[in-house]
Amino acid sequence: MATPVRHLLDHQDETVTVRGWLANKRSSGKIGFLQIRDGSGVVQCVVSRSEVSEEAWDDMKRATNESAVRVTGVARADERAPGGVEIHATDFKVRDLAVDYPITNKEHGTAFLMENRHLWLRSSRQRAALRVRSEVCQAIRDFFYENEFTLIDSPILTPTACEGTSTLFQTDYFGDPAFLSQSGQLYLEPAAAALGKVYCMGPTFRAEKSKTRRHLMEFWMVEPEVAFLEFDGLVRLTEQFIVSLVGRVLDRCRGDLEVLERDTAPLERVESKFPHISYREAIEILQREGQEITFGDDFGAEHETILADQFDRPVFVSRFPTAMKAFYMEPDPEDPDLALGLDLLAPEGYGEIVGGSQRIHDHDLLAARIDEHGLPREAFQWYLDIRKYGTFPHSGFGMGIERFVAWMCGLSHLREAIPYPRMLYKIYP
Repeated sequence: MATPVRHLLDHQDETVTVRGWLANKRSSGKIGFLQIRDGSGVVQCVVSRSEVSEEAWDDMKRATNESAVRVTGVARADERAPGGVEIHATDFKVRDLAVDYPITNKEHGTAFLMENRHLWLRSSRQRAALRVRSEVCQAIRDFFYENEFTLIDSPILTPTACEGTSTLFQTDYFGDPAFLSQSGQLYLEPAAAALGKVYCMGPTFRAEKSKTRRHLMEFWMVEPEVAFLEFDGLVRLTEQFIVSLVGRVLDRCRGDLEVLERDTAPLERVESKFPHISYREAIEILQREGQEITFGDDFGAEHETILADQFDRPVFVSRFPTAMKAFYMEPDPEDPDLALGLDLLAPEGYGEIVGGSQRIHDHDLLAARIDEHGLPREAFQWYLDIRKYGTFPHSGFGMGIERFVAWMCGLSHLREAIPYPRMLYKIYP
């Protein structure tokens, strides 16, 4: 039975076996020092010619980077070693020799690494980023579980194009058109009427012909929806959620952040209460900063960065013009030309990480908005039914997991925040 590297400290001075891959090796004469990783961590193994068989010694000498190996020996505490423990080998075996492994210690171009993404995952930085992603996903589930939300799995195949087909992937569904989902939100709203507080988390798809570092064709979203939650409550929920996730990463992923050389000082400042500005105030800030932008224009990546740089933690921007937002957003009662929607901008140039709103709960107003947006009324009858049978105010938001992970890890591109990124004209491997 193999012992995971992460648990070796619990087996000091015991004989253990580790199965994994050779990450690095150096030897001199009659002793070899090997770094072995098994997915849970990396351990240094010392192989002495005088303490192993001739066959084991020969296997140690022929082992190459990324060969699958098995080492047996005594686990001994050593503060100088990775993880604080070292294995003094009594046996070593190569289970499969890696010949001409293509990724070496030299510099490789991004295109080459992306073609070999299935192997690039083995590198220390990629492993660290994916461990942070895993922790973030678990923290999301824990937050909603502890706050008594019910998980709802929204469908990936949908029968209608909610906001036009230009950014939707279309497929055939037994003779009828179907689309890969851009969001689970519409299906969460009926569930909120059944269960009160609900959320979904799963893949979403955008056929945007964009090559920016902030965009993927396939990404993961988490979306909560809460019955009887109005706009001010939505702001509080969003802030509590983000503070909780950042705290979890700082608490449990310090080692991975060190591998990624992430400066955690900006993350340490992510505490309540977040600054909050209106869209109108945001436009004024951008104009003062010399940006050519007018009221009614949408923000680009540069605009979001400039706005976020004004503050030391994430900033809410809210009350956007209704004309530039989705059809389902509740209008501001004080100014119906503005929507009760919000974006949360992350610092350090990571842009919008959360978008949300209070939803229209008046049947006739929503029907009028569907017509104004040129959407087929009959396709949304089920959505209108929520407002027909016991309507209620409700709100929710969506957060792209890759954007959040990229921010936590200090990554320059979303492609490293997901195991197998789908980008414009890039679907291999």
